[in-house]
Order: sequence, then structure tokens, then C-alpha cells
Amino acid sequence: MPEQRAGKARTSRSTRTSAGKEHLRGAEEAAERACRSLRKLIRHRAEGVSAVSRTDDGWQVDVDVLELPRIPDTTSLLATYEVDIDEDGSLLRYRRVRRYRRGQADT
Repeated sequence: MPEQRAGKARTSRSTRTSAGKEHLRGAEEAAERACRSLRKLIRHRAEGVSAVSRTDDGWQVDVDVLELPRIPDTTSLLATYEVDIDEDGSLLRYRRVRRYRRGQADT
């Protein structure tokens, strides 16, 4: 029985601190949390994540968002948002850093 509990603890996606808060356990979970938090605020669908990096306070995630769908799809407007979350996954700040057409290549 103790072996089963130990196995479940290892599959948890976050770790608990002595204060009972859960810390994010990696870039994938940080990206998921950033997308979810951003969606609640701006009401646009996330298309993907273009960057994730560790910071002193937590994580910085660049989320690509569909802001204005158009036909044909290659003319849809997307934006990249820079999202900062803390160790627990709480949103610290966000800002739009780029807006572009889907078919547009970086220069």
C-alpha cells in the first residue's frame, strides 16, 4: 500500500511547498497555465506557445493567439503575448509584443 501512494506522488504535475502552495514542475505545465490565464483575460484562442523560459520569479511564456480569423486563413491576424507567471502559476503580467498575419514570415 505505501508503494502505491509513493507511485501516485511521483506522477503529480506540481510539487507542494511547506505553505501548501503548489509549484509548477516544468516548462510544459508553465505553458499550459499561461495559456489558460491569458484566455480568461483576453477571450481569444491560443494557437500555440513559441517560447518558454525560466525567470527569477517563475516563468515567461510567449503565447501565440488568434485575434481575428479571416478567410482565407493565411490572412488571419495573430498576436504574440508575453506572459509572466510566478512559481505557483499565478499570472504576474502580460502584454502583446507582436501582431502579424498568419502567412507572414519573420524577417
